[in-house]
Amino acid sequence: MTVGVLHPGSMGAAVGGALRAKGEPVVWASSGRSAATAERAREAGLEDVGTVEELARVSDVILVLCPPAAAVEVARSVPDAAGIYVDANAVSPNTARVIAGLVRRYVDGGVVGPPPRERGSTRLYLSGAEAPLVAELFAETIVDARVVSEDVAAASAVKMAYAAWTKGTAALLLAVRALARADGVEETLLEEWRMSLPELPERSVSAACSALGKGWRWVGEMDEIADTFGAAGLPEGFHRAAAEIYRRSPHEPAAADASLERVLAAIAKRTGSG
Repeated sequence: MTVGVLHPGSMGAAVGGALRAKGEPVVWASSGRSAATAERAREAGLEDVGTVEELARVSDVILVLCPPAAAVEVARSVPDAAGIYVDANAVSPNTARVIAGLVRRYVDGGVVGPPPRERGSTRLYLSGAEAPLVAELFAETIVDARVVSEDVAAASAVKMAYAAWTKGTAALLLAVRALARADGVEETLLEEWRMSLPELPERSVSAACSALGKGWRWVGEMDEIADTFGAAGLPEGFHRAAAEIYRRSPHEPAAADASLERVLAAIAKRTGSG
């Protein structure tokens, strides 16, 4: 089966590379894409077919991994594609259903874990009537593909629930430390954490590193999670606030020691504190 990847960021290129390593033909479309995207695709062994239209024509499966805010627009770019459209973006179940209505054949997806480099690190949750066909495509690859159900949005629900904790609590931890700094009690809080919650000082540094390197991509994801909570009749303010924390974070990665200072300073500056 020929797999088309729209558009190969770090995750998409790595997933496409996993299929290439199995021997599946994997293509991408370079038209309008950056040199960085082209280099990722080249390193992953993806074949360039030039345009999105040509990719849609030759692909049996179209795999989409892009920022959540672009997911609907990308689906609209291939409305007549005959292949299975696998949207593996971090979107709410409601957004997944909108996308399902834009394409002929739809499978919902949700990735948990980093870009796959070794077996056991990355799960691809799938749902929808044709999810077993897509899961079979990933058999014997380093990507662990798991079918959730035939529900057209179940995989997105899994992704939203999972990231609500991992990325939501990281944002909360940064906000708590920024609050302690703004009120002049950060060192006292750290001392208490070391006694009662010894993992939190290091986790706050890790959260800052992630916010600098990836936080810009998580703003939309937090909003999608908030929408998911709201649709379930649950409070959505937790993750609206998390989106704002990531929105305020600088976007340039730095050394671990500098990351925390840069993120907390940015949060404090935007609130007028510190």
